[in-house]
Order: sequence, then structure tokens, then C-alpha cells
Amino acid sequence: MMKILRVNMKEQSVKIEDSPSEYRFKGGRGLTAQILLEEVTPTCEPLGRQNKLVLAPGLLGGTAAPCSGRLSIGGKSPLTGGIKESNAGGMFGQRLARAGYQAVILEEQPASGWFILKIDAQGVSFLNADKLLGLDNYEACERLREEYGDKIGIVVIGEAGERLYSIATCAIADVDGIPARQAARGGLGAVMGSKGIKAIIVDDSKPVDFEFSDDNLYRETCKAWRKELIEKKKVLTDYGTAALVMGTSKIGCLVTRNYRYGDTDKKESISGERLADLMKERGGNPTHNCMKGCPIRCSNIYHDSNGNHLTSSLEFETIGLLGSNLEIYDPDVIAKLDRFCDGFGIDTMDFGGAIGVAMEAGLLDFGDGEAVIGLIDELKNDTMLGKILVQGVAVTGKVLGVRRTPAVKGQGLAAYDPRSLKGTGVTYATSPMGADHTAGNCLPGRKGYRPETQDVTDTGLAEGQIGLSQDFQIMHAVCDAAGLCFFVGADEVTLNHVKTLLNARYNENFSFEDILDIGKNTILAELEFNKKAGITSAQNYLPEFFREEELPPRGTRFDIDAKELAAFYDDWQK
Repeated sequence: MMKILRVNMKEQSVKIEDSPSEYRFKGGRGLTAQILLEEVTPTCEPLGRQNKLVLAPGLLGGTAAPCSGRLSIGGKSPLTGGIKESNAGGMFGQRLARAGYQAVILEEQPASGWFILKIDAQGVSFLNADKLLGLDNYEACERLREEYGDKIGIVVIGEAGERLYSIATCAIADVDGIPARQAARGGLGAVMGSKGIKAIIVDDSKPVDFEFSDDNLYRETCKAWRKELIEKKKVLTDYGTAALVMGTSKIGCLVTRNYRYGDTDKKESISGERLADLMKERGGNPTHNCMKGCPIRCSNIYHDSNGNHLTSSLEFETIGLLGSNLEIYDPDVIAKLDRFCDGFGIDTMDFGGAIGVAMEAGLLDFGDGEAVIGLIDELKNDTMLGKILVQGVAVTGKVLGVRRTPAVKGQGLAAYDPRSLKGTGVTYATSPMGADHTAGNCLPGRKGYRPETQDVTDTGLAEGQIGLSQDFQIMHAVCDAAGLCFFVGADEVTLNHVKTLLNARYNENFSFEDILDIGKNTILAELEFNKKAGITSAQNYLPEFFREEELPPRGTRFDIDAKELAAFYDDWQK
């Protein structure tokens, strides 16, 4: 029986509860959605005492299932005003599951003070965090590992989270103790800060024993799946997510100059191939695993020109939004910005989008990498400009009077222009998460699970994109609930593996439809929360310039019918 750990920050008290039977097949995003819907008033202030922060490993967390160690963090978002789940790799999710916890629920607020929560076999300790205040995530992780050992899982916030900035992240330490994995979207680092928590550490040195109804089937399925991933995911292994630079360029959706173009003739300088060569030349590592048991190893270790560690990991979204979006094509500049964001604790995506808007307003020039690096001091010193940028794309656009503001539900878009990747545009518009590609990314070559979505191959055509997005939103939600990195593939193959593993563990007889229901029920809970929070279909639109302006080089527009989008959103809840 897994446990629910309920932490009251007002009283500094703890309750360890048996997980209710209705939570047996809820994990990760599926569990955070259900707990928030049941326990949080949707109209509450995101940074007030009524909001809760929920941390949950996935249904396969802590086991030998490949790529199953992701941690979901959920709460009401200070950025979108709705429900938010953000998940990331690293070691905390695996260790929390192995310690026997299905979820940690952080409630209320302390009258004063900052805390480190230490979770181990004895329960929870509330430790004074004063010695960590003002430290960036790298420094904080180093000190925590020095004091509590290198076998702990860590979730920590930087100065941005301490200051309750709306794009603050929760950083999760990877296998090397580096806070490179960020639960970045939606400002949940600010929610953690509002609870007076600087860091959470988990010690799983006395792990629980997982029981399997068919241990041999479970192990053999994991072994075969791991081999399959090694063979099929070689591009990600060799080049990481930066491989998407050339892929998005090919279909004309690589964000460039604040979403003005879908391609750039300078793309090779920030491509996965170029970055892999640089890492090898400098003694870094283009092939690295952020969690144990990952056969894909799409993370990387990037060194500077002197061979010193600069950042881990340089991902496509960061490269797109802090690179081509700003017309910055120097990998070292992008890497410096990434290192700062990871340490300070802010979302590289919303930050890059906000800078693009600031460039649009004329505050600095596109392509001026040194000027962007100079913004670091604005944020550190909490200047007025810094205060604006850390509220994200939407707020920056409003304050600076910029109409060309790429955001939905208050959250900045990912590094895929929706005019040439229209299925993902549908996801931006309709997902409960806001403009979040991880809620259902419809990249070419990926197929839905229904026959009518199998032949949607041209990403620039409107036909079939709503159905494709719906399929992917459901399949991605299953991956999130299972604790899987969606690079295993949010597809039929993966969902069938999930079905086999859950049946082998729990002696169930789940069908493929039952597994789909895990994703559907997750989304329905999120939509219900948002509905009660006042978020309706009327807010499911992309900014008008995506409909009005053709995107070079393909000349595409986001021409999905607005009424069909609204009807699709409303149909979710029927």
C-alpha cells in the first residue's frame, strides 16, 4: 500500500495516510489533477494559503520500467490562473516512489521562516533553510549533498522562487546532483516558495518492496522495451532534443525573430549536430542520462571554450526561444543564459519569449547576445525591467504595449510556430495547461491512435489537426500519469507497454481503452478545475497575428476554425 504524505506548513505537522483505493491507478499528472480538483478551491489565490502543491511520481515510478522516473508537480498556476502540472526527470521521482509515497501534498503557509523538508524512513523533518537562502540552485544542491550525502533526491527553488516570480521553476537534481531538470512551466516554483520551502530532499536508503503479480512478465517487458528504445531513439541519443532544430526548420516552424519567420539560414550553428561536435571537442558529453534506467540518454553536458562545465542540459526549447527566437546563434551565449535560468530558477521558455517581446518593443536589438546577457543583472538586482520580464510573456507584452505577444492563457508558446505545426497549435489553444507543447505535440511522423488520425501527415494543413491533437493530448496524459518521459513515444506502442506492465504488476486485465481512460480522466479533471476557476472555451484562442500573418517560408497561417476549436473544447466535458 503506497502512502500519501500530507505536510501542513502552518503547523509544521505531518500526516502519513494510506492511499485511498480510488487512487490506486492514478499517478503523476493524473493524481495531481485529482487531488487539486478535490482539495483546492479553484478561485483561490495561486500564492495564497488555500492553494496546494502536489508532488507525485508516476504509476511506474521506482520500478525497472525504462524512462519512468519523472516527477509531476501540480498546483494552481500564478501564470495561467488555472490548474498546472509540470514534470521533469532527475532522481527525485524515482526515490520518492521507492520511499513508498504516491504523493506529497504541501498545504497552508508558515507564519515565518524558510524550511528544508527531509523525507526518509522516519517521516518528515522540518529543517531550517536560512543557510540556503539567496543561493542559486547549483550552490544549494551542492550544499545539500555535502550535508546529507549524494544518494538523495532533491527538489529546490532558486532566488526566483523565493521572490515568488510567476515563471519560477522547481529544479530537480539529476544523477550527478546537478539541478538541470526543471519542472519549469506555470510558475510552480513560486507556489513552492509561497509555502516557505526552499528545498525538499528524499532519502530512499530503506526502500519499500514492490509486489508484482507476474514479476517475470514485468522484467521481460522492461528488458524488451529498453532494447527497442536503444534501437529506435538513436537520433535523440546522439544529438539530444537539439536534433529538433533541423527537423522544425525542415517543416518551417522553427520560431525566429519573435515568431516572424519559421526558418533561418543560420540554423546549422545551433543544430544538434553542431552542439554534439562542440561538446566532444571541449570534453563535454552529448549523450547523458538525467535519471537511472534511461536508455535514450538525450541529456547532455555542455562545457565552455576552456573545457569547464557550463550547463546541463541544453534543450531544444531553450535553443529555440533563447536562440533563434531572439536571432542569437552563438551556442555559448545560449548556454550561459541556460545556466543562469537553471540556477536562478526561471523557465527558459517564458523568459525567452518575454525577451522577444522586449526586443519587439525596442528595448534591445534582435541578435544582441551581450545585451541579453546583461539582463541577468536586471533580474538579480530586482530592477523594474527585471520584475517585468520574470512575470513572463503575457505580462511583458501588456506592460510594454506589444500586440505581438505569443501566449495562451497567460503562458508563452513553445518553440514551434503553430502556423506550420497546426496540430500543436490546437494543443496550445485547447489544453488545460495553456500553451504547452508537452500536453500534446503533433510533430510529423507521429500518428494518433484512431484510424481517422493515422493519415494526417502535412503539418501545415488544417484538415484533421483537431482530432490529431485530441489523440496526442490523451496519449501524453497517459505518459505523464505513468511517470514516463514522452520521448519513449506518446503512441500506441508505449500505451500497450503501459497496459502490459500495469497488468503484470497488479494482476489486472486492463484493455487498451482502459489505458486511454487514464489520460482522458486526467484531462477531464483538469478541465473541470479550470471551468470552476472561470477559464472557458472563450479563452482558447491563439493571438490574432497567427491567423492574420503568413509565416515564411511556407506561407502558412493558423486557419483552424475558431468555432470548431471552441466546440472541441466543450465536447471534452461531455
